[in-house]
Amino acid sequence: MTTTTKLPAHDVADLSLADAGKRRTEWAAREMPVLAAIRARLAKEKPFTGLRIGACLHVTTETANLALALRDGGALVALCASNPLSTQDDAAASLVVHEGIAVFARKGEDRETYFRHINAILDTKPEITMDDGADVVTLLHTERKDLLPHVKGGTEETTTGVIRLRAMASDGVLSYPIVAVNEAQTKHMFDNQYGTGQSVIDGILRATNILLAGKVAVVAGYGWCGRGVASRFRGMGSQVVIVEIDPLRALEAAMDGFRVMPMAEAAKIGDLFVTTTGNLNVVGRHHFPLLKDGAILSNAGHFNDELELGALETITVAKREVRRFVDEHTLADGRKVYVLGEGRLVNHVAAEANPAAVMDMSFANQALAVEHLVKNAGSLKPQVYPVPRELDALIAKQKLAAMGMHIDTPTEEQKAYANSWKAGT
Repeated sequence: MTTTTKLPAHDVADLSLADAGKRRTEWAAREMPVLAAIRARLAKEKPFTGLRIGACLHVTTETANLALALRDGGALVALCASNPLSTQDDAAASLVVHEGIAVFARKGEDRETYFRHINAILDTKPEITMDDGADVVTLLHTERKDLLPHVKGGTEETTTGVIRLRAMASDGVLSYPIVAVNEAQTKHMFDNQYGTGQSVIDGILRATNILLAGKVAVVAGYGWCGRGVASRFRGMGSQVVIVEIDPLRALEAAMDGFRVMPMAEAAKIGDLFVTTTGNLNVVGRHHFPLLKDGAILSNAGHFNDELELGALETITVAKREVRRFVDEHTLADGRKVYVLGEGRLVNHVAAEANPAAVMDMSFANQALAVEHLVKNAGSLKPQVYPVPRELDALIAKQKLAAMGMHIDTPTEEQKAYANSWKAGT
């Protein structure tokens, strides 16, 4: 597409990065065949004509391809960042300059700018919201309630956001239906496990350049993200410890061959820590006195609340940046503790986030979830819904086909057998 003659409303770091961003967006698109097929169909059918979509997502080249699919389907897309440090500035510039999409995102933006950008997309009066962490939905239900009558539905990309939205629905305050894209099997089984597993290791290595072999790596949480990170650490030769609060997940981790213990025990032996829980103060004030000299703390959950950084600051006597995205905290007894990426998503901050091949399925879910919401506008109650099973299966089948793989189809006899209670020994 040629450069737009009149730029849309935007706030990005550097428009001169647009050409580089376009090339990288095209590179990502080569790994996203399922989304490409959906984009082609949407461009032909135009189901989103005139629809205003306000998206608060990590602004990456993969997200750029999702925005283009929605745009080609007829939508008016406004995009902002769902994390202050996750934006790829070249991808943001490319969407503005080459694609005419309104983008409000800068890598390293402060808290005030972050919320100003969210308000900028809300100023477009979105009819569909797309969230990664539920900040848009929260702001709509607190400070921008006047806009709620415009909203037909929304999607949520991450575990943390789904937790917040379910709490809102439980309290009876959620005002419109939300599709929990994060809970699609083609999202969490692949994006969370394989994508996050790989990209977290990538982020840690880019930030630190340490050798992982022989290190004691402590992974907090054994959900899909945690098991992906743990398996990659093991593959790199690390001794992996799992910290959990769910006995079933802890038992699964043990059966998978990992050591399982409370954080108070793991804090004493860990060289490197990764939190993947979506919860609060997972590594906190009670653990910092137990850490070894040189311990490295990082987070792969959506918010930086998983590390109790405020408490760490209170016992820090000196602080400096020793490498990009590596802050050294010197404690009163001389021990040094290192925090990666200000405690924010280390895979987004220090690396390029999840590979396009898995985001292909996640963003296929996003596009189809928006279409589902539009088709069913008015009939869905204000609650959190799963991605329809048939859409999940369709995406998996299309991904297999794109990989040159196919599966069997059951015969009529097999279908009858599977649905009968009479057959037996």
